[in-house]
Parts: sequence; structure tokens; C-alpha cells
Amino acid sequence: MNLFDTHRPLLDAAVQATRTRGHWTPFPEMPSPKVYGETAQAEGEAAVAALFGRDYPLTQPGETGRVATERSPYGVQLGIRYPECAPQALIDAALAAEPGWQAVGAQGRVGILLEALMRIHRRSHEFARAAMLTTGQGALMAFQAAGPHAQDRALEAIAYAWKAMDDVPSEALWDKPQGKNPALVMRKQFEIVGRGVALVIGCATFPTWNTYPGLFAALATGNPAIVKPHPHSVLPAALTVSVLREVLAEQGLDPNVVTLAVSERAEATQALATHPAVASIDFTGGNAFGRWLQAHARQARLYAEMAGVNTVVVESTGQYAAMLQNLAFSLCLYSGQMCTTTQNLLVPRAGIATDQGHKSCEQFGQDLAAAVDKLASNPKIASSVLGAIVSADVWQRVDAAQASGRVLLASRALPHPDFPEAQARTPLIVALDQADAAVYRQECFGPVSYVVATDSAAAAADLAESVIREHGALTLGVYSTDEGFIERMEGVGRRARVALSVNLTQGVYVNQAAAFSDYHGSGGNPAANASYTTLAFVADRFVVVQRRRHV
Repeated sequence: MNLFDTHRPLLDAAVQATRTRGHWTPFPEMPSPKVYGETAQAEGEAAVAALFGRDYPLTQPGETGRVATERSPYGVQLGIRYPECAPQALIDAALAAEPGWQAVGAQGRVGILLEALMRIHRRSHEFARAAMLTTGQGALMAFQAAGPHAQDRALEAIAYAWKAMDDVPSEALWDKPQGKNPALVMRKQFEIVGRGVALVIGCATFPTWNTYPGLFAALATGNPAIVKPHPHSVLPAALTVSVLREVLAEQGLDPNVVTLAVSERAEATQALATHPAVASIDFTGGNAFGRWLQAHARQARLYAEMAGVNTVVVESTGQYAAMLQNLAFSLCLYSGQMCTTTQNLLVPRAGIATDQGHKSCEQFGQDLAAAVDKLASNPKIASSVLGAIVSADVWQRVDAAQASGRVLLASRALPHPDFPEAQARTPLIVALDQADAAVYRQECFGPVSYVVATDSAAAAADLAESVIREHGALTLGVYSTDEGFIERMEGVGRRARVALSVNLTQGVYVNQAAAFSDYHGSGGNPAANASYTTLAFVADRFVVVQRRRHV
């Protein structure tokens, strides 16, 4: 049985899940020993530790030396040396591998990718440890985000790619009647052909979750891929590339269908991004380089997720305590280092109606600060939720933000019970006024949130729309007991083209998105020009080349 047939039931289930959009996953998100094996966690951690201070086992064309670029937020000395390869050599290798990858066909490619994905899944604990130590995520979050949830996103991309490709027949008999004359008969053949080399540029915070959609979409549609991880978070990408290359080689294909591009030199990334052979670029990161790509990598289709100003509008609530708990957890999760975390909380200056009586804007801010502080006061619990600060840039932004307004909750260093060198900080909450637009209309990535007093609830809705339409957002939330106001916010979401979460008070948070159900980003505002995942995300990565002749 070939790999496509082996994994066809999984593929069919995934395709069906994209149609129903309910809860579905083949990858359990809890690291239960009963599911993953009694020794899986220890083996995964040992596998990662065995790489410390060594050359990573990867041989690629054009290697110019070995580089160790990662700096663990937990203070762990990684010292893993990866091959740094000449950009042109990687391009040449991808182009040489492309014909073989093309010849495999859609079924062959999908089968190989599903096999690789299942092998990645079986090593979820290893990938989790790699992500945790390089990104600063807490252990459980790293397991989920770098493991099953990222695998969900990969499978989702494969499913959509298959849907798009399966819609193209391999051949057709074209029989056009000509009245009394013989019919015109032609045999037409249709071939799916990738657009060319795909470049996937990863981020420091979610090296698999944000990378897998573009990587697997590009590969499934016939494009060789070069993975350019963030220098601070290479290992999860390296492990992914290694698994893919392993399966490719087993199938008699050139493993250079997928290569790893590791470098701290911006010019190396720029050389890849602007190369004429690069036909698509997937990018997750800041606006500066994103805009550079938009301006200079004009030969490629760009799928970019960049900065945004995520917002929650609080108009009223019938569950005040539960609302505070939900908001507090979402602000604390991974120290706010998520592209979906709320930055601006817009509250009418006159206050809000709640099930605990009227609450002033000031009281709401204090109560939210108290809820965050309570969570962060237990080091054991806080460390698992907050994780560690990914880079010095985030520290600096937090320090600068403390001077931007009246501090409701100061950020403080937090000792980690397991990693004494961990760079951990509690969230910062600052009170602002609607007039302080210069502060809250810009993204401050990290554990920084602003409680903004607005002239009214209507003003808060208008302000949210204005900021998102100008600067973008991946998430928008509202708390209200007034269905009329909720409808108003639905209109804001529609016009600003951003997902809206309404009255979240349970175990779902505004900064979380579930594969096969939630669309991550709409592609309709400046925060992202594409969505994880839709047909549009995959279908433009290939073309259909046809041949026809008379019969």
C-alpha cells in the first residue's frame, strides 16, 4: 500500500472537518502517558539534551560553516551548531529537486507529507521540549502549540491543498457537436505545477504553529521549500526539516525538496527573498521586515502575518468575576507574546454595569490588575502560564511602556522554580485615556496591556474599528449584555475584517484559535494578508498547465 492510501482515512476526515468546522483533531492535546507512552516525555527531553553543544546532524549543499544562534529564555546553554549554507546553493538544490517532486503528483506528495506529519506527531514531546527551550513557552503550552496544535494546522493546510488539487481533473475528453459535420473531439490533459521555490520565514515565538501552514501548503502543491527559522528558535524547524528529508529519501526522492537556511545575517534572508526563483514567501514577524518584503520581494507571492493591535471592548457584563478571570489568563498566557493577545481594553469612562453592581473604569482596571496579580503571585502556576521572555527586545518594550501612562500593575521579575536563569516577567497594565492615541494605536508586543478610558461605549466601538482598520488586528473581543451593542460590534468586526469573540468567560480565550474551526486571521486588515487556512491560502501556490490534441 502506498503512503497516500495508507493515510487516506486521515485525509478524508480532515477534509470533512474543514467543511463542518466543528471540534475535531486526530492529535490529542494533553501529554498523557496513556496516549503518548509512559516514557515519551523523558525520551523527548533526552533527545533534545543530546544535541546540546554539538553539530546538528544535517548535511546540505553549500555549507560554509556551522553557527549556534539560539539563546534560551530559560538560560539553558544550548550551543547547537547548525549548517549555514550559501543562499544560491540552497536555491540551486531546490530547483534540482523540483522536477522529481513534481513528478510524484498530488497524491504522492500528500501521502509523503502525511507520513512525515505522523512521524512528527509521534515525537511530540521532543518537539515540545525544543520549542520550550528556544521560545520561552511554558511546558504545557509548548507541548500543545509546538505539537498537536501545530500538527493540526499542518494537516489543515494539507487538506485544503488536496481539496484545491482534487478539483482539477487529470484529463478530459472534449466533444463539441458540429451539427451535420463530425464533432470536434480533443483529449485534454491537466497538470498541477507548483509556482517555484517557496521560502518560509519563521518567527521566534511559534516556530512550528506559524510555520507549518505555509510549509505544508507549499510542499503539497508541488513547490520545493526553504525554511528560514528565526535565529533564536531554530531547533523545532530543524527537527521538522529532518523528518521531511528522511521520508523523502526513503521514497527515493531528493531530500533537498526541503532545506534549512540558518543565519543571523539579514542579507542572507534578503538574498533568498529577492531571488528570481523564489515564487512564494510565508512570513511571520514584525512590520519592519514585512514591509521590506512587500517593497523588495515583488517577484513572489507574499503571505504575511505582521503586527496588529488586538482589542477588547468592555461595555457591560453579567459575569464580572468570570470575565476578569478569563481576561487575566489571556493576558498572562505566554507573557502576552502572542500575535493574538489583547493589548487595548476599551472601557467607557463612566464605567460599566455588572452583576456585582456598577463598576467605574478605574475600578475595572484595578480589579483586572488584581486578577492578573493573583495568578502571577503563585510562582509554580505562574511559571507554567507565563513562561519566559523571548528576547531582550521584549524586556525593553516593557520598561518603556511603564512610563507611557499611569501604572495599574507594575511588571516585576518572577523567579522560575525550575530554571533559575529564566528571564520571566509579570504582565504590565497601564491606564490611558482616549486622548493617548500615540501610545495605544501602536503594537507593543509582549506582556503590556492598556486600559483605555473612552468617552462612551459607542466611542469605544468606533475607536476599536478605527485602530484595527489602520493598524490591523487578529482578534477583537466584546463583553456586553446588550444585544444591540453586540450587533454593533459585529458590524465593527465585519468592516474591520477581524474575528470577534463575544462574552468569553469559560476555558476559551480570545488569543486562542482552533484548527479546522477557527480561521486564524482574515487576510482583510493590515495584521495579515492571508488566513490560516482557506482555499485562497493554498490554491494560488500552483498553476494548471494543460495539453490538448485532436483525437
